[in-house]
Order: sequence, then structure tokens, then C-alpha cells
Amino acid sequence: MADAAMVMTENGGALVVSGFDLERDDGLETAVIISLFTDRRASPEQIPVELPQDDLRGYWGDIINATPSDQTGSLLWLLAREKQLPQVLGRAQQYCREALAWMVEDLIATRIEVTAQFIAQGWMLIIIDIFRPTGSPVRYQFNYEWAAQAAKRSA
Repeated sequence: MADAAMVMTENGGALVVSGFDLERDDGLETAVIISLFTDRRASPEQIPVELPQDDLRGYWGDIINATPSDQTGSLLWLLAREKQLPQVLGRAQQYCREALAWMVEDLIATRIEVTAQFIAQGWMLIIIDIFRPTGSPVRYQFNYEWAAQAAKRSA
């Protein structure tokens, strides 16, 4: 089943339009973008002290989901005010793995590997390798900009 195609732009995720219609995505890119760049609901103890303590974010439909792996999005948004330290890369990788775990549970992938690295001041590169049950792995790369995340919060 195809999804509406989505791509990452400098302004965030955007639907792809062809003529007067939405393009279709028969692959995984749209699912990966939604999984990584939709804000997952955080628990109160996960909110850093410098962020508003009542802003847990998240998709309202996830309130009734009983299992943590049944949540939409990732916790990457919690990193918006972090410094560029090695432990932040570890947390980013963990948040990405958690956000994409559903693909392994639903047998879309046999495993998922995540790498994160700082590529410039305020920029992190996230590399996702998805190993499908058949065929070669699929790789996605995303630039994650701290300033854009902080700007969303202040708007």
C-alpha cells in the first residue's frame, strides 16, 4: 500500500505534488520521515529543566496506546537545547532506534542501524540503514538543525 510521498526540505517535511495530485511513496521514506520528525510524547521526567515542564508534545491518538513501541514519532525534539556533546549523539541514536522499532516488530525490517555525527556547529547528520527481509539495505540521511528546533519552540 502506498503513502502520500513526503520529502525533507530545509523547512521540514513536505508532501510531494505532481500536477494536481499528490505523488505516492511505495517505499519507506515517508514512514521514516514521520517516525523520526514527528514529536513523540515525552514523560514528565524526560523534559529537560530548561524547557517548559508542561509541554509533553506528542500525537493525541497515542494517549490510548498501552505499549511504548506503539507511539508515533521520536524524542529528537528533546535535544533542541542540548550542547554538541558525544552523549547527545548517543541519545539521538537511541531516540531514532526507538522511533523506528515498529518496522522490526511489523517485520518490515530485520534490523535497523542508526549513526549520528556532528557535521557543523548546530548540525547533526543522522544516517539510517534499514535491512529488509529481502534485497539490499536502504539508507536514508537527514540533517538535523538545532537552531530550527529551538526556533519552533519560541514561535
